[in-house]
Amino acid sequence: MPLESLDHVNIRTANLTAMSDFYEDVLGLEKGPRPPFRGFDGAWHYCGGKAAVHLVEVDRPVEVKETQIEHFAFRGGELAVFLDNLRERKIAYQVAVIPDVEIRQVNLYDPDGNHIEIQFAATEEADISPFNG
Repeated sequence: MPLESLDHVNIRTANLTAMSDFYEDVLGLEKGPRPPFRGFDGAWHYCGGKAAVHLVEVDRPVEVKETQIEHFAFRGGELAVFLDNLRERKIAYQVAVIPDVEIRQVNLYDPDGNHIEIQFAATEEADISPFNG
């Protein structure tokens, strides 16, 4: 019974609009259909035709406790365009070049402080200097 793939991440938020805007406008995920769940609002954001990020609205900010999940990651293209967009929006990021793996990791945080990594091919040209927002 091998697993086939990671299906989605589910994030609870008291900032549904800001979070939804971030995943759509900053990361480029498409806001799409979501089942009419009873009792809570939310938004689903699609990546490659799949609902990859499920946002669930809660009444008050989620109490942050230590967790074992440090980040989640996407694979992207057009590194220079992506970094330009982050700088224009004044969103802080750091880029790590991973030797022997042929990737560049862009590390940033969503409005609720969740760590997100976007992986790009190491061959993509861009100014990868850190940006503090």
